[in-house]
Amino acid sequence: MYMNQQRSTTDFWDTRFAGAEYAYGEQPNQFLQQALGELSPEVAGRALCLAEGEGRNAAFLAELGYAVTAMDQSRVGLEKAQQLAAKRQVTLTTQQADLNDYVPPAESFDVVTMIWVHTPEAVRQKSYAIVKRGLKRGGYFILEGYLPAQATRDTGGPSNPDVMFTLQELQANFADFRFVVGRELTRNVEEGVYHTGVSDVLQVLAVRL
Repeated sequence: MYMNQQRSTTDFWDTRFAGAEYAYGEQPNQFLQQALGELSPEVAGRALCLAEGEGRNAAFLAELGYAVTAMDQSRVGLEKAQQLAAKRQVTLTTQQADLNDYVPPAESFDVVTMIWVHTPEAVRQKSYAIVKRGLKRGGYFILEGYLPAQATRDTGGPSNPDVMFTLQELQANFADFRFVVGRELTRNVEEGVYHTGVSDVLQVLAVRL
């Protein structure tokens, strides 16, 4: 999820997640599904979903056999994540925290995800540090986010290009990772009412060496 800088970010997300419906749908992100298909079956272990919101990706990982920690700043979102997990008959660990100060256990996760996690640069750098700290060697980092070009569209995401990603930035910040997938592309995104239509995105699947 991305941050709105005009008001308290926690209040913003609590409000967005307050409805009975799931703001971004109940189905997992399409690229996450594709990326997991690139992993060997034995990879399933522990997964950390950063800024996970209402839990759709975390529940999907749990269905695949991962022990999942869903981290988000919104208590409301995490409550709905637990409701979705119960509906899917899986178990999640939820942790309310902010990317500014969250410290994961070191080298503990086989997979770390960042799906639509759009923040100012300083917070973005902290999120990268979380990924590097939390992943085991040989673990996988999975990211999908909007490119700056998305700011000109009305199909989802924030309007500020400064909170978007580029492949160049990811490659520079994860120079010690091997990129299995690293691409900028335009694709149709259909995820709830807030991500709907043709979108400019970055997709990354990278291995910590």
